Amino acid sequence: VQIEESGGGLVQSGGSLRLSCTAPGFNLDYYAINWYRQIPGKEREGISCISAHDGSIYYGDSVKGRFTVSRDNAKNMVFLQMNSLKPEDTAVYYCATDLNRSNCPGIVPHTWYAYWGQGTQVTVSS
Repeated sequence: VQIEESGGGLVQSGGSLRLSCTAPGFNLDYYAINWYRQIPGKEREGISCISAHDGSIYYGDSVKGRFTVSRDNAKNMVFLQMNSLKPEDTAVYYCATDLNRSNCPGIVPHTWYAYWGQGTQVTVSS
């Protein structure tokens, strides 16, 4: 399955971006979908997970209150709305799933997931 992220770009501090995740030709409706981000030289950080069935949503501490994840099953897409962006949010953002769990286990290490997109760069200028 091919996962695709989009929506990254350059934004000023305090600004907003909305990232999208989809899998052309593959139905993501049944699976928990995760967002991670990575800064060069650092471990990939889990920032959000949205479940498919029980409605549970999780956020990493660094983004709580600023980022909102949602999904539109009719469009086969998952979104990450990022508000009040800070320079430290600068990273490559990835969408990930294991095509197994329908509900999120929480924010877990990236090694739990096998299916990843190529990422989209988000740069926040000060």
